[in-house]
Amino acid sequence: MKSMNKITIYWSLLTFKDWNLYIAATDKGLCYVGSLNKSLEELTIWAEKQFPGVLLVEDREELEPYVTELIEYFEGKRMNFSVPFDYQGTDFQVAVWNALCEIPFGETRSYSDIANHIDKPSAVRAVGSAIGANPVLITVPCHRVVGKNGSLTGYRGGLEMKKQLLGLEQKY
Repeated sequence: MKSMNKITIYWSLLTFKDWNLYIAATDKGLCYVGSLNKSLEELTIWAEKQFPGVLLVEDREELEPYVTELIEYFEGKRMNFSVPFDYQGTDFQVAVWNALCEIPFGETRSYSDIANHIDKPSAVRAVGSAIGANPVLITVPCHRVVGKNGSLTGYRGGLEMKKQLLGLEQKY
């Protein structure tokens, strides 16, 4: 029987003004950014689903580089993230998430734009599902995806969070 190494995920609560977000990383990079003002339970449920038997360790120091870049983003001093990511998904999900990272700060794209970008023009619904499964909000900017008519559509962090993020990007 093969022994499985237990994965460790380090987490911390990022607080900026009235924003509270749980963030988490593995030794390889940022793996999770939570929804605005949600409890730690959101992170623990996600982590257990993605990595059964995961060891969650609170470690502010380990998360400091990620906290720094997120705060710089909130302050309008950062438009792109340079920290490493460790997101786990299907090849299709990863292709979608990588496409999201190419949407410039302050701009939006539609779901069909993303489907066309990854050469899967008929996969608009699947693109929506992949975006909904994005584990690293803000840093993989799924908030920049809107309906074809420009309307705000679903967002794991809630439409209010999406509205605030888009407003923040319009401000700078």
